[in-house]
Amino acid sequence: MASLTYDLTLAGLSVGGAAALTGIGLVVTYRATGVLNFAHGAIAMVCAYLLRQFTVEWQWPLWPSAVVTLLVVAPAIGLALERFVFRPLAVLGGDPAQTLVASIGVFVLLVGGAALLWGQGARDDAPTLVAADPWGQLGVAVAVAAVVGAVLRPSGGRRAPRRWTRFGRELRAVVDDRSLAVLGGIDADRVAAAGWAFGSFTAGLTGVLLAPYVRLDPYGMPLLVMEVVAVAVAARMRSLLVAVLVALGIGVAQSQLTRFHPSGRAEPLIQAVGANLFVVALLVAALVLPGVGARDALPRPATARARTPAGAWIVAVLLFLIPLGFAGRDLHTSVQVPALGVILLSLVVVTGRGGQISLGQAAYAGLGALFTALLAAGRFPLLPSLPELAALLVAALLVAPLGLLTGWPAIGRHGLALALATFAVGVGVSRFVFAQPYATSGLTLDRPAGLDGDRAYYVLELGLLAGALLATHALRRGRTGRALAAMRDDESGAAAAGVPVPSLKLAAFVAGAALAALGGGMLAMGVRAFDPAAFDPVRGLLWFAAIVVLGADSTLGALAAAALLVGLDAGTRGGVAAAVIGVLAALIGRFPAGPYEAARTALTRLRPERSPTPTPLGARVRDRLRAAAGSGHPASHTAAPPKAPRPTPHTAAPPAAEPGGAAV
Repeated sequence: MASLTYDLTLAGLSVGGAAALTGIGLVVTYRATGVLNFAHGAIAMVCAYLLRQFTVEWQWPLWPSAVVTLLVVAPAIGLALERFVFRPLAVLGGDPAQTLVASIGVFVLLVGGAALLWGQGARDDAPTLVAADPWGQLGVAVAVAAVVGAVLRPSGGRRAPRRWTRFGRELRAVVDDRSLAVLGGIDADRVAAAGWAFGSFTAGLTGVLLAPYVRLDPYGMPLLVMEVVAVAVAARMRSLLVAVLVALGIGVAQSQLTRFHPSGRAEPLIQAVGANLFVVALLVAALVLPGVGARDALPRPATARARTPAGAWIVAVLLFLIPLGFAGRDLHTSVQVPALGVILLSLVVVTGRGGQISLGQAAYAGLGALFTALLAAGRFPLLPSLPELAALLVAALLVAPLGLLTGWPAIGRHGLALALATFAVGVGVSRFVFAQPYATSGLTLDRPAGLDGDRAYYVLELGLLAGALLATHALRRGRTGRALAAMRDDESGAAAAGVPVPSLKLAAFVAGAALAALGGGMLAMGVRAFDPAAFDPVRGLLWFAAIVVLGADSTLGALAAAALLVGLDAGTRGGVAAAVIGVLAALIGRFPAGPYEAARTALTRLRPERSPTPTPLGARVRDRLRAAAGSGHPASHTAAPPKAPRPTPHTAAPPAAEPGGAAV
């Protein structure tokens, strides 16, 4: 028993060492730039793929390949991100909302690019850089932490905690007030670049160390690394020592929990908790601990525009009707578009109307799909078997109250804190609900009776989409719409004016959960099965980025995003849509008003200027001026009719005319 405990402790220290590297990189990047790097896991995945490409595909020696990957490529990725993505945002004022969207955009871009380059299948031949013994990965983590601590805060002396190195002082100054630091002679760009380079190095090191022991694929590893963000959150994004200790403690506890093998119906759930203790820590850190970045709030969406022209809606309706003429695979693919459109409308309600960040909509969409399948199969507790269409509607009603899981934290959290809370809920639902065999094993889903064909089912989807559009439009009008707009523009001002802000937030998340569940059920019916992979947390990040860059407050933008996401990946190996959305989101600092406004501004500049149309009076004055210029007389001579000559003493006045017209 003692030997088993010792071995498990050593294994836990190994896992904790890799997690500590992630925590160190996230803390350093946040302290240097004020940005929580959501792309940390994606950078780790890209570096792991590159090392495999060098050694397995190109047959390079291991250690030279590792040097190139970790000391050249990984820091170069960080420098490129700082220079082309986050520096423009810092110059514009460092808007936390746009910074968050850009970070998610980089994550989506790297995931989509990796799927395009290396495919979506898992790789099991990644090279081993450091052995899986505890003194390998743990030693690397402790060494990195020691180096960083020495750079930021020197040791020795009673006043050491107050004495910072020059770089440490510059780092704190840049984070506290970038513009004031620049006025003080600090090169803020250099400090931020160093932070990004080091953060990317730790991300690459984490990916290289983990790749031989976990599934190396474009989606699994980034999500696995992002689950470890709990380590940085528990350290309040400040203390490297706390981050390392928390990582090691969770790693050891997770290893020790593998000794327990409970029996009964709760066995799968308990085993899932033991195998995903970092996810449990993420839920606790994001939902219970005081919020990180609580001052950050999502402002009025920059993509909010004037009223959409009627012609645009006519074009959209025609485009959605065109698939009715398709057949075969094209029609089967088109069935996904209205369902995804309903899911994205839920983000319009939460983010566009309510001004709240939600990275967990994929969880509610998946719950809607799962509940619909369970209700139709008669496996939902305390409820009988229902027809498919009734099951779909009842599932949306059952999921709606669960929107409080993210709505309740939103009452006291904003920006980054709310993003972490909603992301944690999405990850928790994916790990502890969708992966349970008693809920998902052998679960299929049929379409409503009489609507089994793709064309008939597509017509049903159009009807449900129209209802979702009407519901979303109703939240923009009337007293509720004005209250939501006031809360979105200025939450504190709306509260001072008597707007019930907490109730409105809860209502927005509940309505968003219901719409997401409806769309998720439609999506599952379209493919006739519940697929947990279709609702993983990475999808939630992709959907959020798409709806923000294409119009957070635009229902037409949601429909365009749905068609874009489905259409780009149709007939390809996947990843094209993620790459395109990632590029648009990553460039939000250069196009803060979104691609639509950027394109419209460019077309306006290219269009030749037209002279303004004058009023009728102006037109008459213009004509007289032109006539005067053509006759060579001054304009003042033609501005009024000529007057009769005044009589002089030597000339008689002209004779008056009689009524008959003859002169007397």
